[in-house]
Amino acid sequence: MHDFTIKFVKNIRQIMTAPMLILFFVSTSKEVIILDVRRWIKIVEMIDNSDLVNLLHLLDEYPEFRNIYYYRIKKGNFIGFLLMQIIKLFYKECPSLFLNSNHIGSGLFIQHGFSTMVSAESIGDNCWINQQVTIGYNSQKERPTIGNNVTINAGSKVIGKVTLNDNVTVGANAVVVKNVPNNCVVVGVPAYIVKRDGVKVKEQLI
Repeated sequence: MHDFTIKFVKNIRQIMTAPMLILFFVSTSKEVIILDVRRWIKIVEMIDNSDLVNLLHLLDEYPEFRNIYYYRIKKGNFIGFLLMQIIKLFYKECPSLFLNSNHIGSGLFIQHGFSTMVSAESIGDNCWINQQVTIGYNSQKERPTIGNNVTINAGSKVIGKVTLNDNVTVGANAVVVKNVPNNCVVVGVPAYIVKRDGVKVKEQLI
């Protein structure tokens, strides 16, 4: 009986979330939204239902995903953008998560969106960002560029006109103010390399 009640409540919540699908159907960003959905369901280990059912579940359960969804809609066509202004009155974003980038590749995963500012020039595919991360400017115009498969752990700061190349991991609370090469793990304040291509090192960023 208990399991039935939980399932019933979840079904009701998904029905209540269904109006958000209007944005999906009118948007020109369907392909990247579906790629986002497929990555999220793997990470959060959801049951692999249809893409639309999974989309509804994510929109209902994960406020951080909702922010990404609205970002995709905003970057799509004007009709979707206008409808989003109405939908957002009823279906709120995660209030402490801010996405302000010219381009965000598919599959961005944000694990806990608390006090997180993402203001990059661009972000590649399949990136992972944790809570209390700041990615942003050090002047009016200079902000980071993030490559593919980059992980930025809790409390980290990536500041200014720097590039995090592909397959980079930024350790918790690190401060990155210089470019990071491919396939590196960086930690510390200021950040330095502790692993390159799977091999332990201790190298300063240049």
